[in-house]
Amino acid sequence: MEITGVYATPGYSGFFFDDQRAIKQGATQDGFTYEGEPVTEGFDEIRQAGESIVVDIELADGSVVRGDCAAVQYSGAGGRDPLFKADEYAPVIEGAVAEELEGRDAADFLSNAELLEEMRVEGDRLHTAIRYGVSQALLAAAADAEKTTRTDVVADALGTEPATEPVPVFGQSGDDRYTNTEKMFIKGVPVLPHALINSVEKIGEDGETLLEYVEWLTRRSQELGPEGYEPRFHIDVYGMIGEIFDAPYDRNEVVEYFAALEEAAAPYPIQIEGPMDVGNREDQIAAMIELRQGLAEANVSVDIVADEWCNTFEDVRAFVDAEAADLVQVKTPDLGGIHRSGQAVRYCEGTDTRAYLGGTCNETETSARACAHVALATNAAQVLAKPGMGFDEGYMIVENEMRRTIARRKREQLTVDTDEVTADD
Repeated sequence: MEITGVYATPGYSGFFFDDQRAIKQGATQDGFTYEGEPVTEGFDEIRQAGESIVVDIELADGSVVRGDCAAVQYSGAGGRDPLFKADEYAPVIEGAVAEELEGRDAADFLSNAELLEEMRVEGDRLHTAIRYGVSQALLAAAADAEKTTRTDVVADALGTEPATEPVPVFGQSGDDRYTNTEKMFIKGVPVLPHALINSVEKIGEDGETLLEYVEWLTRRSQELGPEGYEPRFHIDVYGMIGEIFDAPYDRNEVVEYFAALEEAAAPYPIQIEGPMDVGNREDQIAAMIELRQGLAEANVSVDIVADEWCNTFEDVRAFVDAEAADLVQVKTPDLGGIHRSGQAVRYCEGTDTRAYLGGTCNETETSARACAHVALATNAAQVLAKPGMGFDEGYMIVENEMRRTIARRKREQLTVDTDEVTADD
């Protein structure tokens, strides 16, 4: 079925853009906003409204499918593409992108997505957010043309066998790290709570505040969780462990702190995302390797998760090849085309590194549903609940999309099996 039109409408995303560098440098909160001046190029305020572009692809039969362009909350930081401005980029989609895609076969998802990935406009690659959103619409177009699920389209493109049960969902609490986490416990969320530990105030000058929080997680999970509940704790510290131990830090001291975190989390496993941020990919990998070796030598079973400087597909490969992390976050908007996220998850297969299909609170319900299909198709280790920071909505969107898809695939398989039996008779 032919693609007959590509349209772009500026819209909102599920959260906000934050100037991470300004926040790390000590910007103080004023209610929901921050006081001070932004320091990252493109920002007018330290916190400003998140933007998206709604992409509609029209097919020859008159049907219309969607994808949403979105960028991460901390845009422009850690080697990412610049701040995503919807009004600036919408004309690119309706112009150069539409010109390339109109007339192509909607069923050929991988070819169409790769074409988008390699496109140049005035010599530059398309912004990652454009590649991300348009490829979601291309995925939906292929599923519509083939009368199948987006999970099956991704699985066919990447040569995978989809998961038959929902991938474990990772809930994020935002700054409301107590109330939202209690909600997660009641619902039995398998991986939680993210916790947004992005300042000295939240971790404690010696890390004591985070330790107290992990102790609370352990106690409260046992009080509120369903029978047999065994959560995995996942805390994103945005490099703050490296900050409070003053790099170049004493590795033994840091390992001792991780041992304390492990003890506080017992009997549940714990993983720490972004323990340090040293300013570039090469040094980040080296620092992560050194920490991972120290933890192994001390028999400390805390997993570390690559986040900072692990943005593109090439970055993911570099971290995996160097064995620099126990998990890598595949930050879906940062990889561009959504098929690239699936390829990044697949790259972890057969290695000691697990793949966490992540992204950002600053996406949309459309992009979150698309990612749920990638998670199922690749059987990722975990997938982020998104968008937003309220937890409930994002969890519902991602979990229900996976359950709905699995149920549909089972019904279709049952029909195939029944038809085969009837034919044999």
